Amino acid sequence: MGTNKIALITGGSRGLGKNMAVRLAQAGHDVIITYRTQKTEADKVVDEINLLGRKAAALHFDAANFAGLNDFVERLRNVLKTSFGKESFDFLINNAGMGATIPFMQATEENFDDFLNVHFKTVFFLTQKTVPFINDNGRIINISSGTTRFCNPGYSIYASMKSAVETLTRYLAKEFGSRGITVNILAPGAIETDFNNAGFRSNPEMQKRIIGLTALGRTGKPEDIGGIIVFLCSEDSTWINGQRIEASGGVNL
Repeated sequence: MGTNKIALITGGSRGLGKNMAVRLAQAGHDVIITYRTQKTEADKVVDEINLLGRKAAALHFDAANFAGLNDFVERLRNVLKTSFGKESFDFLINNAGMGATIPFMQATEENFDDFLNVHFKTVFFLTQKTVPFINDNGRIINISSGTTRFCNPGYSIYASMKSAVETLTRYLAKEFGSRGITVNILAPGAIETDFNNAGFRSNPEMQKRIIGLTALGRTGKPEDIGGIIVFLCSEDSTWINGQRIEASGGVNL
């Protein structure tokens, strides 16, 4: 595939998304990231990528606001044209997310709908609306969670939506195979990011429990994930398609 492809990463202002963006830029690709509230952080990521000699842009995108999806796709097409001189892009990484620990008996319809919109409905329709201008032989990478394989109390809504995206991934791989587009899903285990770091710091018992369950004896870092994204966007991964890849250091084996 060579270098100088364009990646779209939803939720790229911090944590995993930021690491993915920087690592893809280091590999020679241009990057568009999205942010919901962290505009200053997103602009810093753009600056960091520009310093690497690659092009970058940051677009506002609220995955919870399904009504705003068409407007976002229009702005995406516009920034591709004006900032990158292109009509299409190569890699879609559906990374944007939200988190909350909600016991099943306390879950509300509002909770359910929020997670549904962010983690499944928007992933489904953003992919549908952008795949017409993803280049042939491109990549779609969805982000799941280790909690679709093992259970953490309080994650019933979150993990259910991620399981839906895992099934969707296989269907997309089947439907887009004729265009040479591979579709895979990456399932990180517990990762220390600013997205959930407060939870780790305030709950050393939880951190200790996860480390005890993990073969490599530590929690994950964002840099444990970014390199896998680079690999999945490379020529070397062409024959990997429709797969769930767990990156958890061997938790709950």
